[in-house]
Amino acid sequence: MSVGWHSRWVPVIDRSHLLSLVERERASYATAHPRSAALFAAADNLFERVPMTWMAKWSGGFPVYLDRAAGNRIVDVDGHEYVDFSLGDTGAMAGHSPQPTVDAVNERLGRLGGATTMLPTADGQWVGAELTRRFGLPLWSFTLTATDANRWAIRLARLAAGRPKILTFAYCYHGSVDEAFAVRGPDGEAASRAGNAGAPVPLSETTRVAEFNDLDSVAAQLRHGDVAAILTEPALTNIGIVLPEPGFMEGLRELATTHGALLVIDETHTFSAGSGGATQLWGLQPDVLVIGKSIGGGIPSGAYGISHHVAELIAAHPEADLIDVGGVGGTLAGNALSVAAMRATLEQVLTGAAFAHMVDVATEFTHGVQATIDRAGVPWSVTQLGARSEYRFASPAPRNGTASAAAADDELDEYLHLSMLNRGVMITPFHNMALMCPVTSRDDVKLHTRVFGAAVAELVR
Repeated sequence: MSVGWHSRWVPVIDRSHLLSLVERERASYATAHPRSAALFAAADNLFERVPMTWMAKWSGGFPVYLDRAAGNRIVDVDGHEYVDFSLGDTGAMAGHSPQPTVDAVNERLGRLGGATTMLPTADGQWVGAELTRRFGLPLWSFTLTATDANRWAIRLARLAAGRPKILTFAYCYHGSVDEAFAVRGPDGEAASRAGNAGAPVPLSETTRVAEFNDLDSVAAQLRHGDVAAILTEPALTNIGIVLPEPGFMEGLRELATTHGALLVIDETHTFSAGSGGATQLWGLQPDVLVIGKSIGGGIPSGAYGISHHVAELIAAHPEADLIDVGGVGGTLAGNALSVAAMRATLEQVLTGAAFAHMVDVATEFTHGVQATIDRAGVPWSVTQLGARSEYRFASPAPRNGTASAAAADDELDEYLHLSMLNRGVMITPFHNMALMCPVTSRDDVKLHTRVFGAAVAELVR
């Protein structure tokens, strides 16, 4: 018997049974991926044996190596094809190599030439106007990543507000921005999240931390009078989707205004909510908005937008070097290739019609996961944010980052990830997120529902 029961008749996972399933799936994975294993073993000149350290975060001991990809399909070097619900952890939300983006990139690299010249192109104004139409902010600047966009937005916020600290939320995600790797310490001050690598100064010097969905905790931190900006996602995403409760985002806007802080909204992941992200869908009113990853269709791209009010506050500091080495730009940012990719992706791929389809199939995906949870009786939950869906090993769904972090279970993650990967379904290796792209089909979703359902049924049998 592999399942116990507590007093409310909820199944309790037999850990020894779970570990036996993990070992079986690891063995199947290793047998099926000899070329990936060999490439990983031979990568002596790469830090952590991969081109970028996150690529090492795969269940099974080594990553799948890419051979080719198109749409929502990936083929690895061992010849296995996967239905891809990871989509580069949102970077490929437009799908892999969408044709309009490919055509625009080929045009710029081929006939037109000049991928990066430190000169503007007409595409830049088109993309800026489109981002204004979707998100409302009138003035835009481009970067290569959302991390860069967040860093530069933070510098401008500190300049505009004349204050040193940034308020973030426990277990938020804003790329590798130093200020964001903070949780609340025992005294309520910001402390480094476990594993934070090489923090330049104690987090309490740069950051104040609140709990998501807790306006009282936000107000308490703002009362210190030293916060330049609240930096937040409209919903937490990288710790598992944590949706804002009614009135929370509106409360953040009111508190920011009352306490003289700016509201910076990072839509890099929550762009999944719709063609104008959660900002358009929920009528949010940021002073600064950050976005990246998916808007370039796979070509490195990012952007931040500011209000006229923020621009006026910045203009009050003529001594600030915004053009040369002031820390709000980079040589490759806004290059002709990235901007051409952004235009093609926004104009022809990640359209309103595409999002309608993506949200529709994500809803079917979510219903399939919920049906499995209900049938198995496990105390888990699933949450949807537009084209994004994610399950957590907690019920009800966590309401803040700390609770969501506490619901993590590495062994369950490894079993479910490997079980699905061994059967042709790929979800995000860092957590249990699935994302739809414009070509994700109902048949793809049904495959996941079958594979996920079988894995859970075996776990609790």
